[in-house]
Amino acid sequence: MTSTSPEAVRRRFIAASFVDALGQGVYVPLTMLFVHALTGQTLTAIGTGLTLAGLGALASMPAVGSLIDRFGGKRVYTGALALRAIGFALYPLAHSYPAFLAVALLLAVAMWASPPSQQSLIGDIAEGAERDRLLAWDRSLRNGGMGFGSLAAAGMLAFGGTATGFLAAAAVLAAACAAAALIVARLPVARREAPAPEAARGGYRDVLADRPYLALTAANFLIGFGYTAQAIALPVFLTRDVGLPDALAGAVFAVNTALVAVFGVPVARAMARARRARGAALGTVVFAASFAAFALLPALGGGAVAVLIVAIVYTAGELIHSAPAQSLSVQAARDHLRGRYLSVYQLSWSLCRTVAPMLLGLLLDAGTWQLWAALAAAVLAGGLILLCTERALPAAPVFSRSADTLRTVAVTRSA
Repeated sequence: MTSTSPEAVRRRFIAASFVDALGQGVYVPLTMLFVHALTGQTLTAIGTGLTLAGLGALASMPAVGSLIDRFGGKRVYTGALALRAIGFALYPLAHSYPAFLAVALLLAVAMWASPPSQQSLIGDIAEGAERDRLLAWDRSLRNGGMGFGSLAAAGMLAFGGTATGFLAAAAVLAAACAAAALIVARLPVARREAPAPEAARGGYRDVLADRPYLALTAANFLIGFGYTAQAIALPVFLTRDVGLPDALAGAVFAVNTALVAVFGVPVARAMARARRARGAALGTVVFAASFAAFALLPALGGGAVAVLIVAIVYTAGELIHSAPAQSLSVQAARDHLRGRYLSVYQLSWSLCRTVAPMLLGLLLDAGTWQLWAALAAAVLAGGLILLCTERALPAAPVFSRSADTLRTVAVTRSA
């Protein structure tokens, strides 16, 4: 008989998340080559189609939030994984451009729907500090899964990516998503109790009226550029401006992935002792310090060791910021509107990733230090918004402490 203990539910959820991340780790680095090999479309047509699909997925996010609140994070996350399985299975058949666009849109919507529905499911599985721990485990193991998937993708390229190999990859990706969907669908998650009629009213109007949460979202939009720079701008900077070989530039990403996977949970536990907004703001300061160091590397003739040291500082900023920031976004969402709240928060990531290639490209062309100065200003501004927003938030999202501690804080704040 299958165990339904809370610990067993959490282990099975993490297993599904890891399988999901493995699939993303294979697909994301190979997207253009993967789609080109399977559909025969030109790279220009693929790039345009993927951009259009991404914009369509952005437009779908309000509907995703409403579906989460109506049917629960478990069902929407299961549906998103199932749609991804269908999309990967259909890619080899999408030889016409309209068919390619349809499959690309299906996959984009499913991928953007996964984070808010998954985080809402975590909110249903656990509460308080236990929810923080589950978020940390999920984030750490997802980094590990993405890393293993990226290694598999690199192996495919090293041994020569063939049409047959990409067909096999499509089948594996479809099977991985289907397996993850099956695991999630079988999770014995209790349905949330229905809120009182007066509390159940409302929708996106209530979310948009929650100014402290919108401030958290705006802060995340600014800080998100610090995350996107690693994949978009850092490889160009290291090879063009610092003079690092391509292989060493790739090693920086590998070091970051490994450190986040290994130290994600311990750092999250350590950060749980601090107020979430202040912990996240501290991470932005460490981020800014790493950006200042990156800006100095060309002038100092930074070698591989110096680059790796700065990359470790950057990773420390990510570890310090990500745990309390993600917990704050989930804990500050009102339970009966959690799907809508998290969908709005997800838009900050989505918009950042949509505009980042253009903005970061302009900054790279401007010189060797302008990019890092702009990134430092953006993340520090985000950190300042977090600090200014802290007092406007209820005690429960701010503190990762016991109920007694929260009551004490509430009394202190009201005094």
